[in-house]
Amino acid sequence: MAATTPAPSGALRNLEARIRAAFHELAKFGTVGAFCFLVDISLFNLVLHLTDKPLTSKVASTVVAASIAFVLNRAWSFRHRQRSSVRREYALFFVLNAIGLVIAVGCLAISHYLLGFESKLADNIAANGFGLVLGTTFRFWSYRRFVWAAPDAVEAAAVDGDPAAVAVLEDVEDGTITRPAS
Repeated sequence: MAATTPAPSGALRNLEARIRAAFHELAKFGTVGAFCFLVDISLFNLVLHLTDKPLTSKVASTVVAASIAFVLNRAWSFRHRQRSSVRREYALFFVLNAIGLVIAVGCLAISHYLLGFESKLADNIAANGFGLVLGTTFRFWSYRRFVWAAPDAVEAAAVDGDPAAVAVLEDVEDGTITRPAS
């Protein structure tokens, strides 16, 4: 007699759906981020080559890359989430990006000016290695929490049993993400 595997409980199915939904969203965010990373590094090194000013180079490259990221994340990565005015989303996005920039520039400043690692390689490692990883982690969390939350349309999909929609609504309910102000 063959043993049967018990069906996963509702809580386990729900957890699996939430993980899948978060992974799907993270994959899109990561794709946009990888593209913008290439833009950021290319511009950083171009401006650094032209000016030999590492902080100015990083600020310029980040502003351009963040502008591209806003458009792509809004149109693709987080398009299924709640919308408010573009002005509100843009303002929040750039405030949060400014915090991410402070993280990256802080890593660069500590490496370049405090620790004395002044080579272009050291500048790249500090800004585009440590700073980028820490800043990107902050950005993903903050975009989901403050810029784009769960949409009203997700509620209808959740009623129809869409596991990703259920997971997003649970994130709203437990405070993982919040709805934007109307």
